[in-house]
Amino acid sequence: MWFQILCKGIIIGLVASVPLGPIGVMCIQKTLSKSHKSGFVSGVGAASADTVFAIIAAFFLTVVLSFIETHFSLIKIIGGICVIIVGVNIFLKNPVVQIRRNRAKKGNLWSDFLSMFLLTLTNPAFILMFVALFAAFGISSDGMQHWVGILLVGGVFGGASLWWFLLTFAVSLLRKKFRPRHLLVINRVSGAVIVLLGAFVILSLFVNTPVSKIVPQ
Repeated sequence: MWFQILCKGIIIGLVASVPLGPIGVMCIQKTLSKSHKSGFVSGVGAASADTVFAIIAAFFLTVVLSFIETHFSLIKIIGGICVIIVGVNIFLKNPVVQIRRNRAKKGNLWSDFLSMFLLTLTNPAFILMFVALFAAFGISSDGMQHWVGILLVGGVFGGASLWWFLLTFAVSLLRKKFRPRHLLVINRVSGAVIVLLGAFVILSLFVNTPVSKIVPQ
């Protein structure tokens, strides 16, 4: 039984992480402009935030959902602004200078992890994705035993981390084929895409977007 629960958690983590939104674009950009390690650690930061959402969905849904519904607009505005700021920063960065800095000193992996962890947390409506996935896999948060919840969220973290490893590893295989001018174009395109996604988060408030509408990760 424990193995089945763990496998369900891994699958849920994979499914929840696959849609490529601003977080996915940022991890790809970090992999190309810095290293596979940087992109993967950034992905682990996102996976850790997903695990927090899974814990809430499994154990604290009623209390947290009430808070989200009360402050949903403010949360989306803050999250959208954060995404736009990151997008503008990526758009303006010179990848050649960034690569030289990375060669001159060790990359700050802790910064990569923490920035992506905090940015992912700005989309707490993603909790509802885990509620839906738990229901799809026949998992109910009502009366869930602690050991079941621990196995489940551990599987979610493992599945999400596995996805980010596979994605950044695949991207890193192509990394050596890119010239500095290619990386500059990638920075411009990914930065613009991230800015647009952040703007979409904010603009969605003006079209009566319900809580259940979630921007892909």
